[in-house]
Amino acid sequence: MTTFRTIGLIGKPDHPGANTSLKGILRYLKKRQCRILLEKNVAWKMDDDEVDITDLVSIGEQADLAIVVGGDGSMLGAARVLSRFNVAVVGVNRGNLGFLTDLDPDEFEPQLDAIFNGEYQIEQRFLIEAEVHRHGLLQSHNCAVNETVLHPGKVAQMMEFEVYVNDAFVYSQRSDGLIIATPTGSTAYSLSGGGPILTPNLDALVMVPMYPHTLSSRPIVIDANSEIRLKISSQNRDNLQVSCDGHEALSALPGDEVIIRKYAHKLSLLHPKNYSYFNVLRNKLRWGSKLY
Repeated sequence: MTTFRTIGLIGKPDHPGANTSLKGILRYLKKRQCRILLEKNVAWKMDDDEVDITDLVSIGEQADLAIVVGGDGSMLGAARVLSRFNVAVVGVNRGNLGFLTDLDPDEFEPQLDAIFNGEYQIEQRFLIEAEVHRHGLLQSHNCAVNETVLHPGKVAQMMEFEVYVNDAFVYSQRSDGLIIATPTGSTAYSLSGGGPILTPNLDALVMVPMYPHTLSSRPIVIDANSEIRLKISSQNRDNLQVSCDGHEALSALPGDEVIIRKYAHKLSLLHPKNYSYFNVLRNKLRWGSKLY
């Protein structure tokens, strides 16, 4: 059991509900006499001189536990940085669905009490990284918790590309793009595109075509240790984009190659003791409960 003494507090300060939760958690952590590292984007809303104000990298380097207050978007942004460090991350849900943020904003005190008493589960979630190569040279790269998406820069415009997995040719395609999602991201954009739900323990990736110009194109699940290479046709007329979690966008040109592989670091996601992934799916996706 890890003893959590130095706590990073991260959130979405522009959201009124998140702001209320952040202030409540700050008071709670002070009562526990924790050392508090307040993320600088949150600090100006807190107006507190008794805590250390720092950035995400410093929180990753120093904290035993990082608490993220917000929705999945807030968690994704923090996770892309914190995954590089050996720090546990837990989320307080102040968003919409909240697949990655487990704690109830109205009942966080007993839930945090349990976590500080060692009553929790910890789960390793892998990330992926995307690289854009031009004439054999690396142009840009970034990592993603949920998914990497190759898509045109314009809405409703088709593009042409080839897909290779471990240098084996898979197919050429005309479509609006391709989603490569992790199990964590299988309930996000990939799900909206008709992809399957992958349980988080699977070491797999799913490739989901976006509006392909053929009825036979279907999502494919592959080994997560594969290297995926997308060769963008030089026949495309416009610049393209490679997005990571819908936030970070890498520019790509016709003729470029995009390489997606498993990231070297993992996210240590902390859950309450009674956490069940299938319970999360039932609640968030409004599946039916037991009949009897």
